[in-house]
Amino acid sequence: MTKGRDPHLTRHDVIILGAGAAGLMCAGVAGQRGLSVLLLEQSRHPAEKIRISGGGRCNFTNLHTSPANFLSENPRFCHSALASFTQRDFIALVERYGIAWHEKTRGQLFCDGSSQQIIDMLLEEARKGHAQLRLGVRVSAVSKREDGFVVVTDQGEFRCRSLVVATGGPSIPKMGSSGFGYRIAEQFGLAIVPPRAGLVPLTFDAALLAQFKDLSGVSVEASVSCGKVRFDEALLFTHRGLSGPAILQISSYWREGQDIVIDMAPGIDVLAGLKKLRSEHPRQEMATALSSFVPKRLASTIADTVAGPARIADFSDALLVRAAAAIKQWRVRPNGTEGYRTAEVTLGGVDTAGLSSKTMEARSVPGLYFVGEVVDVTGHLGGFNFQWAWSSGYAAGKHVQG
Repeated sequence: MTKGRDPHLTRHDVIILGAGAAGLMCAGVAGQRGLSVLLLEQSRHPAEKIRISGGGRCNFTNLHTSPANFLSENPRFCHSALASFTQRDFIALVERYGIAWHEKTRGQLFCDGSSQQIIDMLLEEARKGHAQLRLGVRVSAVSKREDGFVVVTDQGEFRCRSLVVATGGPSIPKMGSSGFGYRIAEQFGLAIVPPRAGLVPLTFDAALLAQFKDLSGVSVEASVSCGKVRFDEALLFTHRGLSGPAILQISSYWREGQDIVIDMAPGIDVLAGLKKLRSEHPRQEMATALSSFVPKRLASTIADTVAGPARIADFSDALLVRAAAAIKQWRVRPNGTEGYRTAEVTLGGVDTAGLSSKTMEARSVPGLYFVGEVVDVTGHLGGFNFQWAWSSGYAAGKHVQG
C-alpha cells in the first residue's frame, strides 16, 4: 500500500475517511474492483481499536451473529449487510491468511496470536487493491460538487466521485475517535440518533459506593436484567460501581433513572438453601451461610444490609426471604456510566432512515456512504461490532462508484 505525500494524485474514485475496521474493509473490497481508493486516517497508526481489542488478540467476530445481536432505531436495517458478508465469510478470509484462531466462549472468536495479524491482513487486502493510505491527516472540510466531493486536509485537497465516512463514534477518545462523522452527516442533511456510551461500566452514587466500597475486584456469575432484556454473564464490582460482561451488555439498554435487577446466584434456590442451613447448622452466622452461595466478601456485605440476628437459627422465614432476595433479586439504580472514556462502542449515530441498507449510501446524497460505528447500528459484546464493521464496509465497497 502506498503511503506518504504525492501531490500529483489528488483525484480518486473513492476516498474513505477513517482507516479502522470498516474503512480498511471497504478499501480492500473497492480497490479489488479496480477503483482507485484513498484512505485518510488522522491517527499515526491504522486500526488502533483492532490493535487493543480482545486484550490484544482481537475478538474479530462471533459464530452466532444475527440481526438480534444489534441495537438500532430500525432493527431491520442491519439484515441486508449482515447477509451479504457473514461471519463465515470473514472466517474464510482469516483462514486464507493462515491466521490461527479459537473460540473462547459464546461463539467469540479470537486470534491465537496477536490482533496485529488482523490489521496486517486488512492492510494487505487494501494493498492488493492498490489503495493508498495516508496517516496523520487532518480533514478540515468536505464539500460536494457536480462531479463528486472535495476533501480539504492539512496535506492538501483531494477529490473523488464517492466518499465513504468510516470515522467511528466518540468512544475511547484516546484512540483518536470523535464525532466528526456526525458533523459530515448533518452538513448534508442527514439526521443523527443522539449518541451515547455503550458497552460501558455503570457507576454508583456516594451512598451506594459507601455501602459496597469493600467489594472492588469481587466477581460473580450473574443474571442482569433491565426491563425485558437480560444477560447471563460475569459481573464485577469496581471502585466506581459495576462492570464485567453482564453489566457492559445491559448498559446498552439502561437509561438514567432505571433500576437493574441482578441475580448473583443464577440457577440456585438460595431460600431453600438458607432454610436447610438454618436446620442443619443453626449456630452459623448469616455471613457464613450466605458465603455458600456468593464470595465471602460479598456475603459479609449482604449480611450487613439484611441486618438480622447474628445466628441463622434466629432468622425468621421473612428474614430469610429478605436475605435470599438480596442475592437473587438485588434491585439497584446506577447513577450513570463511566462515559466514552471507557465505552467500547457508541450507541446511536447516523440515522439509518437516510441510508440504503443494501449499499450504505445516503439516499439524498448520491456518492456519500456511511459505514461501521458512525451508523446507528450497535452490536452486543463479543465480536458483533467488528462483524458489523466488516459487513457494512463490504456492502459499501461493493457498491461505491468510480
